[in-house]
Amino acid sequence: MKALVQHVYGSVETLTWEDVPDPVPADGEVLVRVHATSVNPYDWHFMRGEPYVARLMTGGFGLRRPTVGVLGCDLAGRVETAGRRFSPGDDVYALLPRGAYAEYVCVSEDLLAPMPANLTHEQAAAMPMAALTAWVALDGVSAGQRVLVNGASGGVGTFAVQLAKAFGAEVDAVCGAANADLARSLGASHVVDYRSADFTRTGRRYDVVLDIAGGRSLFACRRVLERPGRFVAVGGPAGRWLQPAGHVFAALAAGPFARRRVVLADAVACPDKKAVLGELAALVERGAVTPVIDRSYPFDDLRTAIAYQEAGHAGGKVSVTLGVPG
Repeated sequence: MKALVQHVYGSVETLTWEDVPDPVPADGEVLVRVHATSVNPYDWHFMRGEPYVARLMTGGFGLRRPTVGVLGCDLAGRVETAGRRFSPGDDVYALLPRGAYAEYVCVSEDLLAPMPANLTHEQAAAMPMAALTAWVALDGVSAGQRVLVNGASGGVGTFAVQLAKAFGAEVDAVCGAANADLARSLGASHVVDYRSADFTRTGRRYDVVLDIAGGRSLFACRRVLERPGRFVAVGGPAGRWLQPAGHVFAALAAGPFARRRVVLADAVACPDKKAVLGELAALVERGAVTPVIDRSYPFDDLRTAIAYQEAGHAGGKVSVTLGVPG
């Protein structure tokens, strides 16, 4: 089969197209033909091995060379081999640890969920990492609360605005002026252009601040957080040595001093990925959530798709299709 393979850290030019052996499912796995995938910062951080500090962490990138041969964590596809829960022909989607940048992948049935019935594979592949992260970040949000999403126009942000609205919260969005209409269409009541205004000085206050874009410290965000409020760290500007990990860890460390609850939204560590994907599918099928796709690329242009997402200008998700029906 064809796969985009990583042997060394670096830019997209270090990724090589190779013919590799077809995977063989182990016990508890099924073989899935990949119909679509998408690109996340998670993928290109692994590609570059940055921030460097992550190479020193348990379960990180690998100190000198990558531990992951085929990247890609978002999967939407069709089951090829029978398992205990899934049958050939079933349309499924999943958040994988790796391997979706290939024509086929073996997936544990414990990770697979039935695809939302009203989505194409391309749309479904835009969901797992970004929508799961938004779900984890908004855990506990209830009707009547006020939520601020800083970085509302990206992959996680577009899902977060919709999910907060679906949970009954009032949502404000921080993004560039070019994406203000998009944020409003997703459910934002008020939009702040980060280039012309400081959202920490608007006088508005929130029960939850979801920080995807970074750029402002926890102590600055404390000005807009209610005393029992929660600051949720997702990411921040990329860097070679520490960022965005440094921004997130700084917020977690400063929480006790800022007298605000600080939590990390980590979709990878979520123990119930399959169950959450099922909940998300239900929301999609009733029209409460819709994936926002900025650009779509064919599989052969996957390296171009990665470079575009890494540039940081996408309004929503960057999807990749493998040219198969669905």
